[in-house]
Amino acid sequence: MDTHSLSTLNPRLCSSSIPRRRKPSHHSIPSYIGFSSVITPTQRLAPPSFNASAGGAALWRLKTGGSELNRLRSSSNDGRFIVGLDGTPEPSFVEFITSERVKVVAMLALALALCNADRVVMSVAIVPISQLRGWGPSFSGVVQSSFLWGYLISPIAGGTLVDRYGGKVVMAWGVALWSLATFLTPWAAESSLLALLATRMLLGIAEGVALPCMNNMIARWFPQTERSRAVGLAMAGFQLGSAIGLTLSPILMSQAGIYGPFVIFGLFGFLWLLVWVSATSSSPDRSPQISKFELRYIQSTASVPSISKSRAETSKGIPPFRRLLSKLPTWSLIVANAMHSWGFFVILSWMPIYFKMIYHVDLRHAAWFSAIPWSMMALTGYLAGVFSDMMIQRGISVTLTRKIMQSIGFCGPALALVCLTTARSPFVASSWLTVAVGLKAFSHCGFLVNLQEIAPQYSGVLHGMSNTGGTLAAIIGTVGAGFFVELVGSFKGFLLLTSFLYLSAAVFYNVYSTGERVNFDDETSA
Repeated sequence: MDTHSLSTLNPRLCSSSIPRRRKPSHHSIPSYIGFSSVITPTQRLAPPSFNASAGGAALWRLKTGGSELNRLRSSSNDGRFIVGLDGTPEPSFVEFITSERVKVVAMLALALALCNADRVVMSVAIVPISQLRGWGPSFSGVVQSSFLWGYLISPIAGGTLVDRYGGKVVMAWGVALWSLATFLTPWAAESSLLALLATRMLLGIAEGVALPCMNNMIARWFPQTERSRAVGLAMAGFQLGSAIGLTLSPILMSQAGIYGPFVIFGLFGFLWLLVWVSATSSSPDRSPQISKFELRYIQSTASVPSISKSRAETSKGIPPFRRLLSKLPTWSLIVANAMHSWGFFVILSWMPIYFKMIYHVDLRHAAWFSAIPWSMMALTGYLAGVFSDMMIQRGISVTLTRKIMQSIGFCGPALALVCLTTARSPFVASSWLTVAVGLKAFSHCGFLVNLQEIAPQYSGVLHGMSNTGGTLAAIIGTVGAGFFVELVGSFKGFLLLTSFLYLSAAVFYNVYSTGERVNFDDETSA
């Protein structure tokens, strides 16, 4: 049946009482920042069924690839969805920003903001604490790395728990524990060095589950064509947490003492926990607030099994670690995460000290200069997600899209850090650091989303494995930077080494990564 006959099946639907839209060209299909409106040529239309409700339904046409598709806008309470003739609802921009899945990613962004704020407080507080205790740069690096000792322990176990029980439960326990550790840090610091190191380790153990939980929740709540920008939104909160922690900590310290920020950020974590437990669900099919149309839309594009199916699969035994590690795409993710963590923790831990030592700025200005780049990273991370989704929607393969994003995310910071070593003023140095950290956000749409694609059923444990590699690299980088500065007397050589490692990791990822699903369940393929 051709499109002309479709439009003339019922003359009443074409009367002047029902608004119509002119046929746009294929260049003018409306798209929204918040969702995908792609119609693939392989879609089959069901036989037309028209039912004009009392409220009226707007019939309008889209022209895609030379063919016209008639659509009805639902006039129900879920009218923010555009319902196709095949019965599949597609979201409008209004639906997207008011949907349950966006509420979930907003809560994830807040959790990650608290996660990063809690860890960066020590990056600022370590300066006065070191002066009081008489610690040198190398020992200060050891104290800061104690967070990573705990962070090394939990990702694999936490990722396994996430795959089995879902992100909501594991994230709730994680936030509860890391908020408690943050709140108790002042007491631990005044008690003994051992208590301080133990508290920082507990913080690392608890925060090790945050990113696997984020990946699990987004994989269950978002279709692939919305997933990059969902990760971008969540990670924007993560980077804003760095900016908030670095900016507010000196102010809070001046008003409430050295340990004031630890108490305040810890209390905010408990407040977030109350909202998370009462207002979110592990998956769309368990949410009492979700509309039936949004649930149908998510389920029709789902690539991850439900919680019950996932639990049934993981209950058969431990994850297939040997088969996971036997594939080069897994190692491409581990190498990418390792380099990402190396650069992230070196910049996060040492930039306030860098600006104080190299440019002789006071603590408050040092924190401010090092906080600006993280604000830029939050913005560029979301924009990278939008561009990544657009590339996939326009037919570029997932594999090529991930490699392009990862190349920008590693090669850009490598070149910017080289330029940073030549800066002669704190303003110029902060500008190059902003470029480096801003471009680094593109890697979130590379390896970080790629974790969900090659093994959605093992995304939690795979993220945990790659995080473990990343944590080892972060420990070496954080501690190594301190010893390097004491031996050489300058950060510049260490920044050049970091640039070289960025370029090497980009090459490895581009050679061995893939955006296609990898079969890890076939024992003969190990």
